[in-house]
Amino acid sequence: MAVTVETLEKLERKVTLSLPVDVISKEVDARLRKIQRTTKMDGFRPGKVPMNVVAQRYGYSVQYEVMNDKVGEAFIGVANEAKLRVAGTPRITEVTPTEEGKPVEQLQFDAVFEVYPEVTVSDLSGVEVEKVTADVSDAAIDKTLDILRKQRVSYSLRAKDAAAQDGDRATIDFEGKIDGEPFDGGKAEAFVFTLGEGSMLEAFETAVRGMKVGESKTFPLAFPEDYHGKDVAGKTADFMVTVKKLEAQHLPEVNEAFAKSLGIADASIDGLRADIKKNLEREVKFRLIARNKNAVMDALVSNATLDLPNASVQSELERMVASAREDLKKRGIKDADKAPIPDDVFRPQAERRVRLGLIVAEVVRSNELFAKPDQIDAHIAELAASYERPADVKRWYESDRARMSEVEAVIVENNVTEFVLSKAKLTEKSISFEELMGQTQ
Repeated sequence: MAVTVETLEKLERKVTLSLPVDVISKEVDARLRKIQRTTKMDGFRPGKVPMNVVAQRYGYSVQYEVMNDKVGEAFIGVANEAKLRVAGTPRITEVTPTEEGKPVEQLQFDAVFEVYPEVTVSDLSGVEVEKVTADVSDAAIDKTLDILRKQRVSYSLRAKDAAAQDGDRATIDFEGKIDGEPFDGGKAEAFVFTLGEGSMLEAFETAVRGMKVGESKTFPLAFPEDYHGKDVAGKTADFMVTVKKLEAQHLPEVNEAFAKSLGIADASIDGLRADIKKNLEREVKFRLIARNKNAVMDALVSNATLDLPNASVQSELERMVASAREDLKKRGIKDADKAPIPDDVFRPQAERRVRLGLIVAEVVRSNELFAKPDQIDAHIAELAASYERPADVKRWYESDRARMSEVEAVIVENNVTEFVLSKAKLTEKSISFEELMGQTQ
């Protein structure tokens, strides 16, 4: 039977569903009889409760279930027959005409719903994309070595007449006042910090630098206008600091013993540097992929034409709001379930996600960029390579379908990125390791 699909507005469609009343009645009767066989009720043996009693108790709920099931089946059948790609859940309303004195033989329902849009991506050869590259320099390896050394730092007490200098771990008492009055967070005893690391305001570190154990000093400190403590931002406080203890910093030397302590197979300085370079190159590769992927996705969004299904946007909004509430719960926010979170806060992001998802899906479908088994294996192997027991990591991924789906999604996005980069008009830009890693100011 031909299906008539009415176009209402853009992606909105309407179809009419017909259900024979006798089919509904037979299904309701069959389900009630099934319930009757297991129903227990005072005054009756199990399975012997009269049908009229069962129908009185369960008839409404069974009727509701059957109607939902049959309407759903009818809608799926119509959608399949008309080859409709339905977005979201249809809105069903009953429109069965009634004629006085005539029994109703057919129940009719209108189903209003949205379909997924046609996606048109412009000729990729005319799309401009900036592709960034970066290398692992000796300076980056040296900086990583410094970080590894600082992670294994040790300290020893300085002599009482030694002056505090950068790198020293200082234990101090301090108290600050503004206009002669103490303020929150302005006082501490046995407070520990390392000079020169920037954990304190520069004026504070400058005052402590050069002091000796047992010495006290009073000095003014002007808090910046954009200081995170709003009560003191832009104000000047008078601080008194007393140095209680100074400890000199000792960093391990970069030698074979240091390499061995890090578990490097080739426990030599060259082996250590080679291992660091290998790990940094892996990180650089992933970051370059992510950055170039973002550039490709921005280009696709700017060069594709489609209407957005409201149902998909609404579903994405609901997921984002639910995620925000869950985050509030983890932070210990009281009544996170009731916190007002307007949809508008997430709407632009939700619309972009839906738009991008539809565009990527079309590019994947039309160019067969699906994740292949060998790509999946190679990607998991690369992820596992940085762990001590790669085989265990591989099994961990393969044992969970959700984790494997995440891997496949990453590979598909990478395939799309490579495909677009191979077609687009590229502008290559070399950036520093520090910029790529977000270490520049």
